Amino acid sequence: MAKSKRAFITGISGQDGSYLSELLLNKGYEVGGLIRRNAIGELGNIEHIKDDIKIYFGDLQSPESIALALLDFKPDEIYNLASLSSPFASFSDKFASIMITGVGALHVFERAKQIVPEAKVYQASTSEMFGVPKQVPQNEATPFSPANPYAAAKEFAHRMAVIGRLDRKQPQFISCGILFNHESPRRGLNFVTRKITAGVACIKNNKKEGIPLNEIGEPIVQNGKIKLGDLNAERDWGYSPDYVEAMWKILQQRQANDFVIATGEIHTVEDFVREAFATVGLDWKEYVVTDSNFVPPVQTGPLQGDASYAKKVLDWEPKTKFKDLVKIMVHYDLAKFS
Repeated sequence: MAKSKRAFITGISGQDGSYLSELLLNKGYEVGGLIRRNAIGELGNIEHIKDDIKIYFGDLQSPESIALALLDFKPDEIYNLASLSSPFASFSDKFASIMITGVGALHVFERAKQIVPEAKVYQASTSEMFGVPKQVPQNEATPFSPANPYAAAKEFAHRMAVIGRLDRKQPQFISCGILFNHESPRRGLNFVTRKITAGVACIKNNKKEGIPLNEIGEPIVQNGKIKLGDLNAERDWGYSPDYVEAMWKILQQRQANDFVIATGEIHTVEDFVREAFATVGLDWKEYVVTDSNFVPPVQTGPLQGDASYAKKVLDWEPKTKFKDLVKIMVHYDLAKFS
C-alpha cells in the first residue's frame, strides 16, 4: 500500500488553510499545520476537522517553532499561507507586516531546506504586489510595484522564493501562486467583501445587538448604514475553494514556477455592494455611505489577472462566477447573523 503524502500548512486555520486542508484530506493526505496560540484556544475555521489533522502551535517569527513542527511531521509538501493579510491594516503595523509576512516566509524556506530539503514548497504571493500596474490585465511577466507594507513584505517573500529556486548549491522546489482576491464565508470581517455581506445580513435581519465589528473596531452597521471606502476600487474576485485547488495543482508540477491565479473578470466595490443588496431585495443606495477613514493611504489597482498560463500548464480554471460568490457569502451571513 502506497504511503500517504504529508502536507504541512502554515496559517492552517485561515480561510485558505481550512479549505486547502479539506481538499487534501479528501485526496488522502495526512495534514498538519501551524497556528498561533490564542488565549481562549479557538481553532476557528478548522474546528470541524481538528480530529483529522495534526496541529502545531507556533509563529512565523519563531524559527524554532517551525523547525520543531517540520522535524516531527516531515512533510512532502509545505504550503506557506500564514501572513498578516490585510493591506489596509498593514499601514498601522508596518513592522509586524514585514517580520511576519516577509521575513517569516524566509524562515519557512530556510527551515524546510535544512530539515526536509526534498519537500515541495508553495508560497502564497498576491496580486497586491502589482500595486498600480502599468498593464491591465496582469500576468506572470508584469512588473511588481507594491503600494502598501503588506504588498512590500509579500514581494520580499516572493523574491526570496525565486532566489531559493535558483540557488545552484542547494536549489529548492518553491513555487509561488500570485493569487488575485478570493473570498468566501470564511473570510475575516476585516475584509471589505465580508464586511459588506455581514452588513447586508444584519440590515435584512434587523439585527440591533451583537453586530460584528469592522476593521477599525466600530460596528459594521451604524444607524442602519454601512461605511465603506472607495466604491470605485477595481478587483478580480474569485472563490477560495477554487483557488486552493490551484495551489495543490501548482505543487504537482515537475518544475517549480510562478502562476497567476485569477478569474480574469474585474468588478468594482460598488458592483459587489449592488449584488449583495440585490440578493436580499434591497436598494444599496439607501444603506451605504462612504467614509475616507476606510480608504488606504496609498490605493492600488485596477487589479485584473490573466490566468492563461495556469489554464495551459495546470489545466485550472475558476468554477464560481462573481454573482454566485456574492450570493454564497450573503446567504451564509443571513444565517449567521440571524
